[in-house]
Amino acid sequence: MGYYAITAGEQVNMYTMRFSLFALIFSLGVLALSPLQAAESVTVHELDNGMRVLVKEDHRAPVAISMVWYNVGSGHEYGGITGISHVLEHMMFKGTAKYPAGKFSSIIAENGGQENAFTSYDFTAYYQFLASDRLETAFKLESDRMRNLTLPEDEFLKEVEVVKEERRLRTEDNPTALTDEQFRAAAWVNSPYHNPVIGWMADLDALTIDDLKDWYRQWYAPNNALLVVVGDVNSEEVIKLAEKYFGRHKPEKISQVKPQLESEQKGERRIVVKAPAELPYMTMGYKVPVVNQADEDWEPYALEVLASLLTGGETSLLQRELVRGKEMLTSVDVSYQAFSRLPQLFVIDAVPADGFDVKQAEVAIEKQIQTLKDRPVTQAELDRIKAGVIAGEIYQRDSVQHQAIVIGMLETLGFGWETMEEYADRISAVTAEQVKAVAKKYLVADQKTVAILDPQPINGKPPSNFTGELR
Repeated sequence: MGYYAITAGEQVNMYTMRFSLFALIFSLGVLALSPLQAAESVTVHELDNGMRVLVKEDHRAPVAISMVWYNVGSGHEYGGITGISHVLEHMMFKGTAKYPAGKFSSIIAENGGQENAFTSYDFTAYYQFLASDRLETAFKLESDRMRNLTLPEDEFLKEVEVVKEERRLRTEDNPTALTDEQFRAAAWVNSPYHNPVIGWMADLDALTIDDLKDWYRQWYAPNNALLVVVGDVNSEEVIKLAEKYFGRHKPEKISQVKPQLESEQKGERRIVVKAPAELPYMTMGYKVPVVNQADEDWEPYALEVLASLLTGGETSLLQRELVRGKEMLTSVDVSYQAFSRLPQLFVIDAVPADGFDVKQAEVAIEKQIQTLKDRPVTQAELDRIKAGVIAGEIYQRDSVQHQAIVIGMLETLGFGWETMEEYADRISAVTAEQVKAVAKKYLVADQKTVAILDPQPINGKPPSNFTGELR
């Protein structure tokens, strides 16, 4: 299962939350379509060692967020060391000679701040949220651990066990998460998205401290990092602080990442996952392009609108027809990431209601998708979806954390922070015919993978709605 692994133990499912510009916002109702408020400029500066610094001033509150993004994630790993990016994220909190284990977090807490980190397929990020006059403290600490981790082997061995336990609890003992993991492994053959962010258990067992030291040295370098600061700050002063603390590090030779392109899928794929569970579950996905990789530059934006039309709120198509209407499903969700290093999946997952099985659920969902292929959605429905997206983006900009995450994600993936300012216009320009076109082009059987959870008895007791047959 792909996710952003959070150091404090909270796991965020990147597919459920649809971590893209479209997913970082919430639909807040129907408003008249209007352009976003004029954007404040982002100051961009590159240090002599290759580290880039982006600063966006936002003086509405005396706070700031500092984020360091490393252009490395599980999608950069090779066979045998899967999960190493996430393990290194854990080890970043285990101390340097100057700030031993626990000292980093205690200093941030003493300064009234909050901190955390997350690992994804495409990047790893660390952040501190604190009063803007304490920004130098965050820089001092973060710059030190960029190159000076002590990485003691005993701490490494303990932390690998922590990660393995996290895997057991959040994936292996979670039937839907386990099904999602198996689903992605079946959907992707040679894309690095085949592997879970947390890694396979056998690879975690085999990891060594030398593996980790090599990974840290190679990727955690200033010329492979991005510093993003948003809040009540002065851009020139932030850049001076960045020069002082991060500018002293020497650059590293960064390995060229191979294309890692997925082989063409030749037909529908299906798997069944048997695991102890109360309820059956189904997830299916289609291979789709992302921004900068599609045949037409509007296609990813049309796919995002399509995703919202299907499950973007109580009045969306699948919610209206299959959850509240026919009551065939107890839940259904659609996820898609338009901003990614490599092509993605358009994923639909669902839990059938009592009296219905997963096959009936799949057929019903496919029937609703066919309606969108046969005729364009009404203009009123399209306007409602797009208005909610734009309204949500405007309101979300009240959060400096939201702004920093979007800027950091876009810059690390190579799209440029300016994409944030173009996004609403691109969504507004999507037409009903374009939504219909991407549904017909990409949501097809030959690009489809289906995974079904076949519930097994829990402690010897059959599932509550077990029928004895998987149909």
